[in-house]
Amino acid sequence: MTNWRTNKQTAAQRGYGYQWQKARASYLKKHPLCVYCERQGRVTPAEVVDHIRPHRGDMGLFWDKDNWQALCKHCHDSIKKQEESGKQRPAIGLDGWPIF
Repeated sequence: MTNWRTNKQTAAQRGYGYQWQKARASYLKKHPLCVYCERQGRVTPAEVVDHIRPHRGDMGLFWDKDNWQALCKHCHDSIKKQEESGKQRPAIGLDGWPIF
């Protein structure tokens, strides 16, 4: 199976253009906190609108707001990345942060 990103499209060509930026801003306004951090009892501002199920170029899934979640950059770049790569999710320490 070919990776849907191998054609080297720009972010806007992949759907992350002006319309996405508006939708993202609106979503973060309504969902201002990271859902992963909230589950651990932490209050962390969300910066990323993440696709719960990777859309892999499926624009229906891309725009499905039920497939979106608000995450902080740390959780998106670490925990979510590990989940998507199939690696086991790290244990959470007493301080609420992942133990790598």
